[in-house]
Amino acid sequence: MNYWLILSALITSFLLAVLLAPLILPWLRRLKCAQSILEIGPSWHKETKQGTPTIGGLIFIVPTIAVSLFFGFTELLQGDLRLMLVLGFTLICGLVGFLDDYIKVVKKRNQGLTVWQKTLPLMAAIALFLGALYVNGIIDDTIFIPFINYRLPLWYFYFVIMIPMVFFFVNSVNLTDGLDGLVTSVSLPYTISFILIGFMLSKVMNNTGITVFAAALTGGLAAFLIYNFHPAKVFMGDTGSLFLGAAIVGMAMAYDLPYFIVIGGIMFLIEGLSVVLQVGFYKLTHGKRIFKMTPIHHHFEMCKWSEIKIVAVFTVISAIGCLLALWGLVYYGIAI
Repeated sequence: MNYWLILSALITSFLLAVLLAPLILPWLRRLKCAQSILEIGPSWHKETKQGTPTIGGLIFIVPTIAVSLFFGFTELLQGDLRLMLVLGFTLICGLVGFLDDYIKVVKKRNQGLTVWQKTLPLMAAIALFLGALYVNGIIDDTIFIPFINYRLPLWYFYFVIMIPMVFFFVNSVNLTDGLDGLVTSVSLPYTISFILIGFMLSKVMNNTGITVFAAALTGGLAAFLIYNFHPAKVFMGDTGSLFLGAAIVGMAMAYDLPYFIVIGGIMFLIEGLSVVLQVGFYKLTHGKRIFKMTPIHHHFEMCKWSEIKIVAVFTVISAIGCLLALWGLVYYGIAI
């Protein structure tokens, strides 16, 4: 693999995002694309975050797509299905997020798309993405378990299990986007991991396209974090978080490494499960709660943790999860 190509993709994406942000931010303000804070969140968010420009995910989405197409052009011409499918999947999910943001900020409907209006297109995109990977032999009906170097056969249950799992994680990334810089910071160890995985797999497969995508996304997110870190000057909105969720799942599935989503994406798993547990316990006990507020980052806010502390701790946990997942590849074999 051309290491300079990957480094160039990362740096180019970072610089493009840094240059793009000063152009996009005034445009978002002119369009009055300001964040409206829901009543279900911490009360002080209305004072500190209300009115901050949203749909800022465009700051890293545009460079990620542009750089992936430019630096991955040769691979695309050669029919790199992994890159094409991941790009298509992320763009569809990003579009769903954009429609949700558009309804919120332009149509002034604070809830955005209804649950079904968001769920159906996302589920359809996930089914098409996984189906295309399967038909083209990129994934099969087994799940690789690295720590025992074993492939667990799921047969006809594969899609029954994987479609809801992918949907859960795409939405969990969206749920993690609740504090300044949180989902951006938690995602960076994950995207960096896939640059490393690209190098690890380069001797056994042509995977330059996905590695370029991971590098471009890493550069774009790093630049976005400059404007998104506390106190945030812009939020990524559902446009960015659904695109990012699709990218996080898409890269793992393109390598047939679904286990990496669970272990490397440990913070997304915790965020999503905290909501599921809270809702389930609330209904079972008729009003009792496990956490003070969910997703779980709000629980720690209610415990008087600062946003910066929460982001730092969650990012460290994310990095540990990614290192553990990478260790599974290095010492127990690589799933292809």
